[in-house]
Amino acid sequence: MAKPLADLIENLLPQTQCSKCGYPSCRAYAVAIERDEAGINQCPLGGAEGIARLADLLGVAPTELSPLHGAECLRRVARIDESLCIGCTSCIKSCPVDAIIGASRQMHSVITEQCTGCDLCIASCPVDCILMTVEGGAGTGWAAWSHEQAAAARERHDFRIFRLQRDKIESDALLAAKTGEALDSVKPKPAIDGKTAEERKKSIIQAALRQARLKRESLAKRAAAGGTAPVTTETE
Repeated sequence: MAKPLADLIENLLPQTQCSKCGYPSCRAYAVAIERDEAGINQCPLGGAEGIARLADLLGVAPTELSPLHGAECLRRVARIDESLCIGCTSCIKSCPVDAIIGASRQMHSVITEQCTGCDLCIASCPVDCILMTVEGGAGTGWAAWSHEQAAAARERHDFRIFRLQRDKIESDALLAAKTGEALDSVKPKPAIDGKTAEERKKSIIQAALRQARLKRESLAKRAAAGGTAPVTTETE
């Protein structure tokens, strides 16, 4: 079975998840191109070669990289000044591929080989302790970034989305359980539609827990099958 066009387009993107194209992820940009809502020249980290590959796939003429979305440059990675880091975790939350490690109020570190150079962590740091440094040779675009690196970055990005959704589902289930405990102390109210307040409360909690379980199982099946969980608004 032939792959959807958006999948073929996404496979040609560098998976840096930098959002410089104007979309929150490489997948979102691929979908926008498929729908003819975005040009093929909006990915600076894919560079001129990336544009040429997309043009060849879509059967259109290559164009110059849009200056509104950045410039093709040498591969860069983030570096954290350990002497200035306050352990606020803001950079960890902003990294789209989980390439930063650390804990609250402890110094953070960038896993250099996993950093995609998206520089999203720069704006998130309240003490300006992160710098982007040139990494590697003189190549730019795909000359500085391999398909193996792109595939690994995509996998980490997809797992991060899955992890955030899983955590939210579990948090919602826990909140529902705590709400039920709080309702235990409330004075019983008259029955409505044949159900007492206690029965209605248990029904609500059971429904919430059942929904959380089903969503968690669905996400686990998607991850096991190599699929990508749907993107939702992230809150950590």
